[in-house]
Amino acid sequence: MDPFVLGMLGLGAMLGLVSLRVPIAFGMAITGFVGMIFAVGWQPGDEFDFDRGFEASFAYASVEPFSFIASFPIVAVPLFLLMGYVAFHAGFTRDIYDTARIWMSKLHGGLALASVLGCAMFAAVSGSSLATAAAMGKLAVPEMLRHKYDPGLATGVVAASGTLGSLIPPSILMILYGIFTEESIGQLLMAGLIPGILSAAIYMVMVWVRARRNPQFAPRGEPTSWSEKFVSLKGTWSILTLFMIVMGGIYSGIVTPTEAAAAGALGAFVLGFLARRLTLATARDALVETARQSANIFALVLGAKLFVGFIALTGVAAELTIWAGTLDVPPVMILLSLSVIYIVLGTFMDPLGMMLLTLPVVTPVIQDLGYDLVWFGVIMIKFLEIGLITPPVGLNVYILKGVVGDAVPLETIFKGIMWFLLMDIVTLALLIAFPEISLWLPTLLLRS
Repeated sequence: MDPFVLGMLGLGAMLGLVSLRVPIAFGMAITGFVGMIFAVGWQPGDEFDFDRGFEASFAYASVEPFSFIASFPIVAVPLFLLMGYVAFHAGFTRDIYDTARIWMSKLHGGLALASVLGCAMFAAVSGSSLATAAAMGKLAVPEMLRHKYDPGLATGVVAASGTLGSLIPPSILMILYGIFTEESIGQLLMAGLIPGILSAAIYMVMVWVRARRNPQFAPRGEPTSWSEKFVSLKGTWSILTLFMIVMGGIYSGIVTPTEAAAAGALGAFVLGFLARRLTLATARDALVETARQSANIFALVLGAKLFVGFIALTGVAAELTIWAGTLDVPPVMILLSLSVIYIVLGTFMDPLGMMLLTLPVVTPVIQDLGYDLVWFGVIMIKFLEIGLITPPVGLNVYILKGVVGDAVPLETIFKGIMWFLLMDIVTLALLIAFPEISLWLPTLLLRS
């Protein structure tokens, strides 16, 4: 069998397993393992040799995935997750939301604006979109509903702003992208900072304009004094300290991203215990949640490693790269076509699985087109963010539905998300048109 045909059949089988609700980790692992048996055992012109194929596949599966998981950079993933869960259980999430609420209360749509800021700041220590949406949903949505905000806005703003956890460093998705593409994780984390801030700013402008045009849509809150505003700033010191430990350490070159993750996790424990807001029980909860989430991520990574090995054997990526190079269209048209594919995939796949599934095929094509892989990392994460809120299976929307229960119907949340999807498309267009938005900070990092 032709290797390219085998590779395409493998991709089809993988998507078929996903459509049958097989967990993506197992789908990639099964497809990769079985596919390698055929790729090695069925060479052109030979009879199919199952034993040869099985031995090769088993040898790969017994060595490569473990070697990948045991690498130093990937240790940053559970450490950043631990930092975020400790910060949540120590109550730092409520602190930053309360501060944002006090400062924004007098503005049109002030509570919604505070939700965007709260999500952005919590994203700076959680690294996870789903965790950000769940944590802020418990705090912000009931507050907005109590103040008679439009239910679609109250839920949509948190579901959309929760996706900032994928872009604002330390992003778990960005770290895994860097590991799989062998790009600098420090540069990737820096590359996501300004686009993340830009996304938040565009959300806030849209909310403010809509609230100003229709005050009943998002009523203004009670004014607060300047003394209340300045006193509330003490609630941000813990999050800002953790952010400076992590990003300041990476930018200054004092620590690697993995060492910064360790310092951030330790700092979260120290700050939590010093403030007497972290008990042994809550610390244990943070550790258990970190272990559970890390296991889910590592299962996906192990499955992806097997799938990547199979794709490499078939030469699918190389063939698609050659094919893309023969197309008589501008490179940006291929990039826009990829955006459509990612948005469609995002309607039924989780972002991490989607990224790990497509990287071995997409990355060579992007490189051959002459695009910077650090810049494309930001673009890909933005694709994944859009997928997190795209109907019918936007994961952030379902996470938020689980938080609010019967208070807001699912269709209302999806209706409220549409304006934010439009703003994401605007942001994506800006990032594609002006790569400097993403590459300015990484360039400074290289020069320092």
